Amino acid sequence: MDNQVVDSSSIEVNRRAKRAKTDRLDVRKLAAMLIRYDEGERKVWSVVQVPTVEEEDNRHLHRELSELRKERTRLTNRIRGLLATVGARVEIRKDLPEELEKVRLWNDSKLPEGLHTHVLREWELVEVVDRQIRELEGDRKELVAEWEAPEAEKVRQLTLLRGIGEASAWLLVMEFFGWRQFANRRQVGSLAGLAPTPHQSGELDRDRGISKAGNRRVRALAIELAWGWVRLQPRSKLARWWQARFGKGSKRLRKIGIVAVARKLLVELWRYLETGALPEGARTKA
Repeated sequence: MDNQVVDSSSIEVNRRAKRAKTDRLDVRKLAAMLIRYDEGERKVWSVVQVPTVEEEDNRHLHRELSELRKERTRLTNRIRGLLATVGARVEIRKDLPEELEKVRLWNDSKLPEGLHTHVLREWELVEVVDRQIRELEGDRKELVAEWEAPEAEKVRQLTLLRGIGEASAWLLVMEFFGWRQFANRRQVGSLAGLAPTPHQSGELDRDRGISKAGNRRVRALAIELAWGWVRLQPRSKLARWWQARFGKGSKRLRKIGIVAVARKLLVELWRYLETGALPEGARTKA
């Protein structure tokens, strides 16, 4: 039995102001669309590709790292906020407990005892989060160096390119290239949410920007990599294209151009992993 998991948001519906919905109507609609799909109309709906248990488990490491970094930022901001209530300001460093002893208020008095104890408790949580981040980063580094799975080999292959580090390569592979099979460049851009959304009717023709309907982690990372690519790979064809078309424009125009670079870069990286051919003009690390 061939089981198809369908994205519910891709199922076409009646666009009237009030739409009748019953189980009977839904079954008829799904049955009719299933017949169309079975007859070869592949764009009638979007079929969800479900990862295996192992592929889904590989995502936990970088996602946990991301959550821990957000937690550390939240805790350090809370410490700054607590000190700001008495007009004090301290650099968040490893010697924070010692620096708190030196802090003086406007009247040359020490921090109030309750506030001092509260800040130290928050700092203990920061140290716990820092320790967990270091442990996870160590685990990732060990996996990249010793893991024999195809995913680890793709991570190592991406890190050979200048401008792509271990963390970026790991996220790209585990979220994107490690388990998805792409047929063309359009699927790559669509899954990242970097596909264009034109609005054309009669004489009206405008672009509503990117769809943002894909993997938000990969989309955010692709934008960051694009900025790094034009700076660290200036001789590449992609960087020269951006510089010639957007480099001398306004700040807004450069931001629009970097989104185009992000989409093109994901396509180039997909081809690089599939065929081994370097992006044109790109340089590898020494």
